[in-house]
Amino acid sequence: MEQLLQDYQKYMESNAEVIVIGPESPEEFAKWWHEHKMPFVGIPDPNHSIAKLYNQEIRAFYSGRLPAMVIIDKDFKIRVLYLSGSPRSVSE
Repeated sequence: MEQLLQDYQKYMESNAEVIVIGPESPEEFAKWWHEHKMPFVGIPDPNHSIAKLYNQEIRAFYSGRLPAMVIIDKDFKIRVLYLSGSPRSVSE
């Protein structure tokens, strides 16, 4: 999250948007989001429905979801998928 904050202006200058999906309940997510004054969009996903759309892994021993980042182009196509720190380009 810290890296996203540092790079947020670069994303905005590139005409990109950052959207963070979190596993917490809407109440917990909103509380944390406002306390930390996040400048980008945040969406709670306690049932993992959004995470499942992007095949984000959920592991019990990790206590939840593994980190993931998805880069989607203006046509809503996934171009790069980062799962657990391993970047993968996605072909059409």
